Amino acid sequence: MTETNFIAFEYFEQRIPKTMQNAYIDGYANFGWVVTDQTPDIGKNTVTLKLKRDRNLPEKASLNRLQKQFEQEMAAAAGLERSKASYPTIIAMTIGLIGTAFMAGSVFAVTNQLVILCAILAVPAFIGWALGYFSYGWAKTRRIAKVAPILEQTYDAAASYCQQAFQLLH
Repeated sequence: MTETNFIAFEYFEQRIPKTMQNAYIDGYANFGWVVTDQTPDIGKNTVTLKLKRDRNLPEKASLNRLQKQFEQEMAAAAGLERSKASYPTIIAMTIGLIGTAFMAGSVFAVTNQLVILCAILAVPAFIGWALGYFSYGWAKTRRIAKVAPILEQTYDAAASYCQQAFQLLH
């Protein structure tokens, strides 16, 4: 091997959401990184990427700054993706919990031999349980509609950082 063929590498390891694996791999390629290994994390919805790149890249400080901004945008996108399911789950569970509180009141009423109050409290309890189930789909549809434009802007910003990095490398 001659001195002109020598390449010193730097290595990087990143844990990313499994659902966003392809977006991260495509993005890191624009910063000069090459994927050497992808390992799914057992029991988690994440993947560990092992990457390497030439240590002597031009404009390395600018590339690192752009990479940090890319990672921040992708982390924001991952949070928005998670909120598509977590927000509706919270709403559905809250409504179901309110229904359960009415059912508890109904049980206490029947143990105190207040049958009419028991029946009155049981009706909103069953309605709360049913609404909890159906509210998940409704809330998820609304959340996706609300998050979609923000998510698109986030992905566009991440792509912009990738494009700037690509231009620095080429």
